Amino acid sequence: MLQQLGSGPRSVSELARPLSMTLAGVVQHVQILETSGLISSTKRGRTRTCRLNPVALSDVEKWIGERQSNVERQLDRLGKLLDNSINHQ
Repeated sequence: MLQQLGSGPRSVSELARPLSMTLAGVVQHVQILETSGLISSTKRGRTRTCRLNPVALSDVEKWIGERQSNVERQLDRLGKLLDNSINHQ
């Protein structure tokens, strides 16, 4: 759904079309994405239109980047430890 919304706003029906889910299941996913702040939606008549929240996505990207940096530092330390261990044998 997020990938679909990356190219612009979509109705819930449009989001559901390529998925093998019921419309009710798609609505539940939309509600979770809205609650998390990743998307927002507006309702006009019987049509609910969803759009990405770029600020929230930037926050997620930053959070993932921080985790990635931490893991890379840990792997670098492990690599040095293993190199030292191999060189001292």
